[in-house]
Amino acid sequence: MKRLLMRVVVPEVALALIRLLDASWRYRETDRRHLVAALGSGKPVIGAFLHGRIFLLLRHMSRRRNGRWLSMCSKSLDGDAMARVEERLGFEVVRGSSGGGGLQAVVDMIDRVQASPGLGACLAVDGSRGPRGRVQGGVVALARRSGGLILPVTASARPAHIFRRAWDRTLLPLPFARVDVVYGEPFEVPARMRAAQLKEWCVDLEDRMVALQARADELSGAGDSEPVRAPLPSD
Repeated sequence: MKRLLMRVVVPEVALALIRLLDASWRYRETDRRHLVAALGSGKPVIGAFLHGRIFLLLRHMSRRRNGRWLSMCSKSLDGDAMARVEERLGFEVVRGSSGGGGLQAVVDMIDRVQASPGLGACLAVDGSRGPRGRVQGGVVALARRSGGLILPVTASARPAHIFRRAWDRTLLPLPFARVDVVYGEPFEVPARMRAAQLKEWCVDLEDRMVALQARADELSGAGDSEPVRAPLPSD
């Protein structure tokens, strides 16, 4: 019964809710030129976003004028539901996550974007389990192995509800909210790098995402009381 609910009922309800809310949201884009430049570069585009901002970006990025995208969903029951929602919105989906099957999923994404010109890949920089705002290696690995450009993108909204018990503090815009979508400047990473260099690039992307989120929050007039980048025990 649970499998039936997660694979059939929940996706339909979630999809209807997303479309209903989206119809009331007012979008404002900042620095769309970065998206246009990346899509016109002739290289694979790797959209990098924060896991907690997925519901602000999901419907917006699925619009045809914003390109074609390949996403990753976990192999869990929750992932089943999310995959069906994203496929119905027009995304192509591979299955895997930092919790299982992630490496093979990244390989599959590389193969797919290289085989299909114009298809971009999008990944949550902080994976499926976090820590929040801490960049995992998947985005950088995908960019360097595919020869693609990393395009940071995030969003903020007001009014919105924050799911404070979720590890990523998911933000869901309320009806009639204004959603600010902000794009960062696309950039390349070296095709070859050592482990220390990979870590440096991950930290660099973290800094970019934190700064981009701060800008989005400033534009929307909203924000979270908790930091975008969760502190680690050693911090």
